[in-house]
Amino acid sequence: MWKLISGIFMGWSLGSNDSANVFGTAVASKTIPYRTAVTLCAVFVILGALLEGQAGLKTLSGLTRQTLTTAFIASLAAALTVTLMTILRLPVSTSQAAVGAIIGIGIIQGDLNLSGLTKVILVWVGTPTGTVILALIFYPLLARILDRIPMNIFTRDYVIKGALLIAGSYGAYSLGANNVANVTGVYAKVGLLTLFQATLVGGISIAIGVVTFSRRVMMTVGKKLVKLDPFSALVAILSHSVILHIFALVGVPTSSSQAIIGAVLGIGLLKGIQTINMKTLITIVFGWIGTPLIAVLISLSLTYMI
Repeated sequence: MWKLISGIFMGWSLGSNDSANVFGTAVASKTIPYRTAVTLCAVFVILGALLEGQAGLKTLSGLTRQTLTTAFIASLAAALTVTLMTILRLPVSTSQAAVGAIIGIGIIQGDLNLSGLTKVILVWVGTPTGTVILALIFYPLLARILDRIPMNIFTRDYVIKGALLIAGSYGAYSLGANNVANVTGVYAKVGLLTLFQATLVGGISIAIGVVTFSRRVMMTVGKKLVKLDPFSALVAILSHSVILHIFALVGVPTSSSQAIIGAVLGIGLLKGIQTINMKTLITIVFGWIGTPLIAVLISLSLTYMI
């Protein structure tokens, strides 16, 4: 049972990094207090994991054969990768870290489900593309709806703040439903946990990461790439949440980091390419490319060592 510790560590790493993708834009725009954001995020992450997290567990656990030892190695390698990127304040893909770690084990075992891996990679490519498109659709659509509702500037601010709370809670729910597989999927594969236990343990460990160590990455997502006003933050969170929920229903864990960055980029394109901090964007993309590669290397090293 002690080998489950690496899975809990992975969940903590995921929560500390990926919660920024849910409420980072709202917190950075000073629309929602940090404490309110992390409380809502923690609660709804657990709900999403419990209610709709099982489909992704089945997909991720089928990429290669697993033993209890390899499950421990995969979770530890992925967690170390995500923690490193969190310290560097980079919003990275925990899905890529988890899959990269599993690929490392699959390479050594000579048993890798290439069709399942292809499905996952295609979803990774579709995630930022999808959120760019959704942001381009949602921004003018929601703006038109708000403009047609008679209200003063103070009422408008309250409406947007309330909508951000709802969209962020939905985003946290989608995050739990989609990404819990990255935390405990390998343990469900080897039978250490039932599907329900895997979603419960994974959801709680993600929530702990949200509460304890999420502020740093929130500022990178919410401030440094594109400066967002509250309305733009609402569009970004909503676009991110819809994509994550769709892929949770499909049963493929995807990157919430890529989802929110795609949404923020979509807004940046609408406002003008000059509003996008290209230096920050390049750094983030470098993190996306490096994450699976680092996870593979750590996984290979740990496997040889153990």
